[in-house]
Amino acid sequence: MAYDVIVIGSGPGGYVAAIRASQLGFKTAVVERESLGGICLNWGCIPTKALLKTAQVFEYTQHSKDYGITVADAKVDFDAVIKRSRGVADKMSRGVQFLMKKNKIDVIMGSGKLKSKGQVEVTDKDGKATVYDAKHIILATGARARELPNLKIDGKNVIGYRQAMVMPQQPKSMIVVGSGAIGVEFAYFYATLGTKVTIVEFLPRIVPVEDEDISKELEKIYKKKGIEIMTNASVEAVEASGNGVKAKVKTQTGEVTLEADVVLSAVGIAANIENIGLEQLGIKTDKGRVVVDQYYQTNVPGIYAIGDMVPGQALAHVASKEGIVCVEALAYNEKKYAHKPATIDYMNIPGCTYCAPEIASVGYTEKAAKEAGYEVKVGKFPFSASGKASAAGATEGFVKVIFDAKYGEWLGTHMIGANVTEIIAETVVARKLETTYQEVLDSIHPHPTMSESVKDAIEVAYGEAIHL
Repeated sequence: MAYDVIVIGSGPGGYVAAIRASQLGFKTAVVERESLGGICLNWGCIPTKALLKTAQVFEYTQHSKDYGITVADAKVDFDAVIKRSRGVADKMSRGVQFLMKKNKIDVIMGSGKLKSKGQVEVTDKDGKATVYDAKHIILATGARARELPNLKIDGKNVIGYRQAMVMPQQPKSMIVVGSGAIGVEFAYFYATLGTKVTIVEFLPRIVPVEDEDISKELEKIYKKKGIEIMTNASVEAVEASGNGVKAKVKTQTGEVTLEADVVLSAVGIAANIENIGLEQLGIKTDKGRVVVDQYYQTNVPGIYAIGDMVPGQALAHVASKEGIVCVEALAYNEKKYAHKPATIDYMNIPGCTYCAPEIASVGYTEKAAKEAGYEVKVGKFPFSASGKASAAGATEGFVKVIFDAKYGEWLGTHMIGANVTEIIAETVVARKLETTYQEVLDSIHPHPTMSESVKDAIEVAYGEAIHL
């Protein structure tokens, strides 16, 4: 019942941290109250991508004539769509089970909480509590959908992302509140399958964390798809109306009432920091997140926190890397690892949104770079000028690159288009290596590909455009 490392939570932060700990010679256990893989594998990243792929396939059938193929009477079997998504999630969760066995990690099912500095109490589904000792405890309890006071998720009239993934039937109409990654992904999925979708965004533009040019492009494309978009607007109240809902929406010109079958609340996330023993041990929190140092130790030695519950981008790949850095640092301190790991550069974290067209970005936006005092060179290459994009019938969107005019430093990249989430890594690696624009241009990109548009955008920035 005693371990070197116990990880509470088995999402992409927790299970990765557990595997790395085991690899480094620690006797390790992971505590999970629901399903291995956490929200990402079971209710987030993975199953949503399965839904989005279905929407993309259906969209292909609707435009099959553009490719010289006739598809007659394509229909959506909504139950089968949901079933496929759940099957993908179940397969991935079983994959994590295999990884736990392979790495000799004990899986303790139940709700874990800190009992004391070196103890974790786990309560199983029958209410039985067991205490486990651990030299190191890593908190990786993730996050949940955030609720606004006037937009409580009841699972019927107002739903969150979990209910949106397993609806018993496809709604004819839906109001999506919030236009971050979750909001625009579900908006695309349901709109493509035939649901009338309205997006309500409090801020002046959709996908507000992205570069302004990306926001404008996505709004233009979504409106073309028939998605209604209301920015500078907020849902003030929702009430049941017959078989649907009425939503009172405050806009800059007054209040309007929207009617729909259901409202999807996609207004961000809240960290799961309640009822896990933080207060009892005096672990510091700030603005709903656990305070940690650069190696993820809390103010209480021997207790660490990673992932969505700490400051930083709430992304699966961030949580995984935080888990690895955390474990390697404590292994270094115990002479189980040869060197201290490099800390994470949070300015070089790629963000990906899997709507169609996809969005991918890393580094400074153009506005942020200028506000930071940089004189910038900006290059933009549209996919309409890409041979591969034209051949694929995917000419929407562009690649935008931002460089420091003085030294040629690569400050940021922002893309919107087909499969751009697969090509953002070039910028991430190049920025890590402190590459300049000239070194990228001296690296031969394959033709024809979507990825060569990154090189083309850099040529535009420096007045050397060949294909534009």
